Amino acid sequence: MTRLFGTDGIRGEAGVFPLDEISVYRIGRSMAVQLQHRLGREAKLLTGRDTRESGQWIEREFTRGAVSVGATCRSAAVITTPGIAYLTRALGIDLGVVISASHNPFYDNGIKAFLPTGRKLDEEMEKLIEADLAENDTAKADPAASGFDESEQGEMRAAYLDHLAAQAEGLRLDGFRLAIDCANGAASQLAARLFKDLGAEVISFHDQPDGVNINDNCGSLFVEQFREKVLDVKADIGVAFDGDADRALFVDERGELVDGDATLWIMAQAMQRSGELASGKVVATVMSNIGLEIALKSENIDLVRTAVGDKYVLDELLKSGIELGGEQSGHIIFPSQSLVGDGIMTAIKVVRAVAESGNPLSRLTEGFRRYPQVLVNVKVGRKPPFDEVDAIRSTASEVEAKLEGSGRLLLRYSGTENLARVMIEGADQARIEGLANGLAETISRELN
Repeated sequence: MTRLFGTDGIRGEAGVFPLDEISVYRIGRSMAVQLQHRLGREAKLLTGRDTRESGQWIEREFTRGAVSVGATCRSAAVITTPGIAYLTRALGIDLGVVISASHNPFYDNGIKAFLPTGRKLDEEMEKLIEADLAENDTAKADPAASGFDESEQGEMRAAYLDHLAAQAEGLRLDGFRLAIDCANGAASQLAARLFKDLGAEVISFHDQPDGVNINDNCGSLFVEQFREKVLDVKADIGVAFDGDADRALFVDERGELVDGDATLWIMAQAMQRSGELASGKVVATVMSNIGLEIALKSENIDLVRTAVGDKYVLDELLKSGIELGGEQSGHIIFPSQSLVGDGIMTAIKVVRAVAESGNPLSRLTEGFRRYPQVLVNVKVGRKPPFDEVDAIRSTASEVEAKLEGSGRLLLRYSGTENLARVMIEGADQARIEGLANGLAETISRELN
């Protein structure tokens, strides 16, 4: 049976299986059926989407499928992913569904779902939905029975903005100049409005979505041009969102990028000072730079690492009671406020940290040094666990001993290619290149 669900729901090219019309209808029907089996009653669903041209028909077909088995569906139309996650909980909805491919190009799309807890669907339900789709079923919806109603979209967006405004309580930004790149995505109707209401002067870029320009050389994946714009307009801070605004990257007043690692550093210090970081820990993934770990340690804050993916960060936050987590890409989670990454909420908190400190953003990143990184890909003929190959285990142990306290080794296989990946971070570029190449030679010799 083909796996359709990744770490962030179902994603692929719009119009192509599993995101063709019939399959989307069947996904909506199956998701509602499986949910209703668990609930023992008819399910209440909420849908929303980003600005891709395929979003409306995918949302419509998904809704038709869910309604066909008795579910009730409401639509928030164009809204951010964290907006749907918030409304699902606030409105007493059983399942929130977002039609989005996040930072991908416009021709892709996706379906991801949130329970009222903020968690995504569990693996058991995902497998049941995949099994439903594997059956030879070509049923189509009655075109007249869409059950698709967007009449509540205005009040739903207003409710989400009120929620964000509550996170900004007491914050005034009069005289503050903020540049925003909305990626022609879901933040386009929300972010500028919120910060203008707080008194900021907002210069907004890429906020005119046309269905195909989402993430098109703009937003958090293309920050280089935005860095220049922040300097050109003499902004105090620049904020770049992705298509569904669940992540945010920042640009300081000097035009320097402030990524998710640097954001975690800023937030960890601010929360430690305010007493909000009672655990003394921060959660990040294996991809976060060793510089973050070292900087946090200097403030007696421990870094707990997880596998790559915000779902794994959230799992660790909930399991351990840690108050802050995120990814280098800009997904930042504050579990006491939201169980998903929320780019606009992160922006509120970073801007508040700057405003309350009286210092520019560049000062708040001091103490965090991003260490050089080397990545070497090695072709392999087989993929045994590295620890089961004596020479690899021994060489890797030697590398880790040489890096102790000042660097990091991450050794893993590619999930899709016959490659081993050797990633080393450390203070000296030439030294870590030598260590990476030496380990790569050992792997090549032993596994080919």
